[in-house]
Amino acid sequence: MDEHYELLDIGGTIRRHLEAGERAEAWALLSPFADKLLSHIGWEERGVFRALKDQGEFVETVDELEQEHLDMDEDISSLDLDDPTFEARVTALLDHLTVHVDKENLGIFPVSTVTLSATGWDTVERAQREAGRWHHHAHDHAH
Repeated sequence: MDEHYELLDIGGTIRRHLEAGERAEAWALLSPFADKLLSHIGWEERGVFRALKDQGEFVETVDELEQEHLDMDEDISSLDLDDPTFEARVTALLDHLTVHVDKENLGIFPVSTVTLSATGWDTVERAQREAGRWHHHAHDHAH
């Protein structure tokens, strides 16, 4: 999941700006970070998550992860540079993302590589094509 590491890397840079008291620099990175996060969430939900739900597998886990996606989207949308709690809210969002990524990388994605049927992989690959991406984990099922 290369995009997960990209997101966490940008998050790390945002954290360093906040720790240095550089609110404007952190704010400037939040827009491209949000765009990348929302794009990533979109293909996850149309791909792996949709495929697992279609098979009736791990539906509760997928629902929980999708709710976390919604929560993060709302958290980002409500950020305000003039908010005195700006640093705390951004840090909480990045902490949430770190835990969420671990759940996906250590849980649902390894499981999906052994669980998804050919039809499921078609769903994943279609979502990736639509998103203009191609991720290495889509090939893992061939091994």
